[in-house]
Amino acid sequence: MSVIDVVKWEAGDDVYAWRYPSQELGTWTQLIVAESQEAVLVKEGRMLGPFRAGRHSLDTNNIPFIRDFVKIPTGGRTPFTAEVWFVNKAIPLDVKWGTGDPIQLQDPVYGIMLPVRAFGQYGVQVEDTKKFLQKLVGTIPCFTREQLTSYFRGVILTIAKTAIAQHLVRDKISLLEIGADLEPLSNSLRERMLPELEQFGLRLVKFFVTSINAPESDPAVAQLKRALAKRAEMNILGYTYQQERSFDTLETAAGNPGSMQSGLMGAGIGIGLGAGIGSAIAPAMAPIVQNLQPAPVTCPKCRAVAAPNNPFCANCGARVAPPPQPETVCPSCGKGMPAAAKFCSECGKSRAARCAACAAELSPGAKFCFQCGARVSEASS
Repeated sequence: MSVIDVVKWEAGDDVYAWRYPSQELGTWTQLIVAESQEAVLVKEGRMLGPFRAGRHSLDTNNIPFIRDFVKIPTGGRTPFTAEVWFVNKAIPLDVKWGTGDPIQLQDPVYGIMLPVRAFGQYGVQVEDTKKFLQKLVGTIPCFTREQLTSYFRGVILTIAKTAIAQHLVRDKISLLEIGADLEPLSNSLRERMLPELEQFGLRLVKFFVTSINAPESDPAVAQLKRALAKRAEMNILGYTYQQERSFDTLETAAGNPGSMQSGLMGAGIGIGLGAGIGSAIAPAMAPIVQNLQPAPVTCPKCRAVAAPNNPFCANCGARVAPPPQPETVCPSCGKGMPAAAKFCSECGKSRAARCAACAAELSPGAKFCFQCGARVSEASS
């Protein structure tokens, strides 16, 4: 196989590391390294370089230490074998990342489990060429952007899940409102990703979270959005959920007068209508309640205003309320009744005894009727 005269980059733009296909080199071979690239020679596991942008002749005069590296004598045109690796040090900023399957997280504001998806992009740069080739590329002849994305997908998703959950819980932000916090969340994720990439000779230049959302078709998401839309509507119209339920109850009852009369009156207005109607009718009920309150009493002695339920004046001690009437017992039913009452309020019968012969009212303790003369003990009832 002939010795290669010129070795240069021949890979695509989406390649991070590329191995030149031939190893047949010579001390006259020209190594051409473009801007934003570096090259290294690899022989028997040892690396020589990196060679930065420019044209490099691989002879022992230009590169004295190549003599010990490939074990060739000084001077002359000597062929040798070695691998040539090119590393692209440009900074692509459009490396995509995203969650393949939604992450189940509990919304810290509404307490409902929601499936969360996160998407973004990042940019990396090869900072240490030798470390990058040794720890990440290995013996792969071509290391592309797709391979880098696949390799770091697991690391990014693990860190992203934890960071998103902690950010939501710490700041009490709903998943549906996290769009306003994408910038601080992106910075937090970048700080956590830096040491993960540095160990492979990579520098994380940028890291963005471009979207965090939940599938619209998920039942929990649809239910939460309906509830939020309803709450926004009630805030605009100026009423609460309890008031809306009260309005619904009244509307249903108005369509069924029988139910309105028996159901609401039987069960009680307070239970059926709730706090919303109570607050609405409170101003109207105030004058009625005020009229039901007992009127203040004026003391007949000192003319001071006394409490309605206080029988004595707090200013002079005079009685302002009539003394309570003594009670007696109805002779017919045995219930208590005022002593001055003639008829029992329980059974309706007259309290006074009457003559059984002429029905005349008898005096207390009388033994004979003063009207007809009949004996009370024999003729009275």
